[in-house]
Amino acid sequence: MFERVDIDHQIEEILEKATKTRISRDEAVKLMKTTGTEFHALIITADTLRHDIVGDRVTYIPNWNINFTNLCTGTCGFCAFRKDEDEKGAYFLNIDQVVRRAKNAWNNGAKEVCIQGGLHPDVDAYFYQELLQKLRAELPDIYIHAFSPMEILYGAEQADISIKDELKMLKEAGLDSIPGNAAEILNDDIRRVLCPTKMNTAKWIEIVETAHRTGIPTTCTMMYGHIEEPEHRVEHMDILRGIQERTGGFTEFVPLTFMHRLTPIYKEGISRAGSTGLEDLKVYAVARLMFGDLLRNIQVSWVKLGFKFAQVCLTAGANDLGGTLGEENISKSAGAEHGVRTTPENFQRIIRNMGRVPAERDTLYKKITPV
Repeated sequence: MFERVDIDHQIEEILEKATKTRISRDEAVKLMKTTGTEFHALIITADTLRHDIVGDRVTYIPNWNINFTNLCTGTCGFCAFRKDEDEKGAYFLNIDQVVRRAKNAWNNGAKEVCIQGGLHPDVDAYFYQELLQKLRAELPDIYIHAFSPMEILYGAEQADISIKDELKMLKEAGLDSIPGNAAEILNDDIRRVLCPTKMNTAKWIEIVETAHRTGIPTTCTMMYGHIEEPEHRVEHMDILRGIQERTGGFTEFVPLTFMHRLTPIYKEGISRAGSTGLEDLKVYAVARLMFGDLLRNIQVSWVKLGFKFAQVCLTAGANDLGGTLGEENISKSAGAEHGVRTTPENFQRIIRNMGRVPAERDTLYKKITPV
């Protein structure tokens, strides 16, 4: 593939292998550490594999985020969103307020509503159930993507029911799928520093696999650029790869570059100041080569990357621009500066500028319509 380019022979062999079969963790780590010509070869290979797997369509979804509360009992060092009850800016939307916002989103063209919130002391699985039931009664056709694995665990514990029973109950109430947040980095040494009161790796795996077996698909994410090393990023993606092999329940992978500026862990001098641009590109490229056809859709987070660099990341193996959003408070509270809402027309402009084909999708990538 690279006869005209002088690159390290070992890297060339790994890249050639990645186009045909599964690469190992060690091989993926070597790719994560490439620089110079080898880095460029990695990006080209990932983009070529992206084309082979999903073609030249770049997808997006008209959706709306509703973060129903920032009150939270958690103590995650990477989070600048959470508030205590007596803090300025603390809020808790009641169920009727959430439903009104969802109706407004639907009336403005959203196909999907994504609902997440902090771990509020008064919230449990039955709160989630009532919220879903009222949403479904008012908006029978909207797609409800809601409640991270941490919220699922918290809701079950608060209600004193099993995770399996909670998930069945929420599915019957109208839940369509779950955002795969709360993963951060799936390594318990990292998690003890990053989010000491959050679930461990095994519990996150248990919850998403239980959701998949219950017929509830999820996304999967990775937050990187804080205290982890390239080896941890690869370990994380390999865990996701194993889950997907067992369940097939992930719809997309969403790398989330760490928004550092206003977070406790950065202010205390524990974390780095986020990832660099080349690190971002390597994460997308290595993800494409690790997942291959097993997990076809890799999403760029324009809220975190900005539109210009999100466009660049779409040349490194990614194929989806995510959602139009509407209200995005979590990244903004940590210092993201790229806005909280966009339009399908803006996505289309960015995609066509690349010579690729904009396509509107549903949450599960089952209905994809070029525009």
